[in-house]
Amino acid sequence: MTHKPLNIFNKKAQYEYFIDLKFSAGIMLKGTEVKSIREHNVNINDAYCMIEDNELWIKNMHISEFKQGSYNNHVPISNRKLLLNKQELKKISNRMKEKGTAIFPIKLYLNDRGFIKIDIGVGKGKKSFDKRDDIKQKDIQRELSKIKF
Repeated sequence: MTHKPLNIFNKKAQYEYFIDLKFSAGIMLKGTEVKSIREHNVNINDAYCMIEDNELWIKNMHISEFKQGSYNNHVPISNRKLLLNKQELKKISNRMKEKGTAIFPIKLYLNDRGFIKIDIGVGKGKKSFDKRDDIKQKDIQRELSKIKF
């Protein structure tokens, strides 16, 4: 059985934040969660990350229940632990001491060894005028691509 490539993006991340640091982390998942993610039944748009007791957790990530999961099914929205090494956690916690900094998921994907990974970003939120500038740049790029040279 072949699966479609797993690349689930958080479309809000680029729009809402300036991304300063990027990390690739593993996720602790149950079996039915893995099966549901492989079927693309996951939403990371409203998810965010927090550091608690020197561990990084992703919250508000929705993984739909697996259809054939029976009584073994998981809870769709629960806290899931992200797996990073100590140096990466230290970098993130040092950056979180700055005002206005957030940790957010960027992309959920399957690596070459078949493990589900998540790219997380650390950055500051954009102001409304920054967002307008991004929209203006996208419009300019779109118009330039329409023009044939």
